[in-house]
Parts: sequence; C-alpha cells; structure tokens
Amino acid sequence: MLRVRLGPGTMRLRVCLVLLSFILCTSAEKPLLVRGGQFVRDAVGGAWDMFRAYRDMREANYKDADKYFHARGNYDAAQRGPGGAWAAKVISDVREKWQSDVSGRGAEDTRADQEANEWGRSGGDPNRYRPPGLPTNY
Repeated sequence: MLRVRLGPGTMRLRVCLVLLSFILCTSAEKPLLVRGGQFVRDAVGGAWDMFRAYRDMREANYKDADKYFHARGNYDAAQRGPGGAWAAKVISDVREKWQSDVSGRGAEDTRADQEANEWGRSGGDPNRYRPPGLPTNY
C-alpha cells in the first residue's frame, strides 16, 4: 500500500484555507462587485465633498478659516463610508505634500492642516476649527 506522508506545513495550509473560507462566507453579505461599486461611489462623492470645501474656502476668503474647511471636507467625505474616507485621505495627503514642497508654507502649517484633516475624517466636529465671525452659510 502506498502512503503519502503530509508534513506539518500541509496541515497549517488546510487550517488556513478553512479559516479563510469561513471569513469569506461571513463577509459575503453583499457580492464583491456591489461592495466595490459602493466604495467607488463613496470615493467619488468624497472627492466632491473635498472640492466643495475647497471652493467654499476660496469663496469665503476668511482669515484663519483654512483648518475649518480642511476638517469639514474630510468630515463630509468620511461620512459617506470607507470610499469617501479613502478619497479624503488621498486628496489631503497629496495636497499637503504639494503644499509643503512647492509653496513653502512650512512643516508646522502642514502638521496643523493634517491634524484638522484627521480630526474631520475620524468624525470630529469641524466647528472645533471654526473661526469667530465666519458667515453661517459655511
């Protein structure tokens, strides 16, 4: 009789495959394509939220209001879901990288902007950064 001896690595592989199949089955509430489509919709909406906050910041042209608009754009985008939060992070990081490299605003300003970005993305109230006297339509 021919016997095949399986090593300990094979058993680990089998256990991993069983665990992976359980994870996939429990996370299969929605098909992958549907979840991917929702992520993309959230990301596009989040990018729009970021643009709207930037447009409002430029329109308001209000002293010391940039941190508020950073927090608000990130907050609005993240409220859409994981795709919106992802878009907000990517846009914020690229903008701050460009700003610190090209405009020369400095590391302190970049750090403060990123703090406001993270605050908004994590669900913090953007009004924490709202300057006194900023018109209420913003």
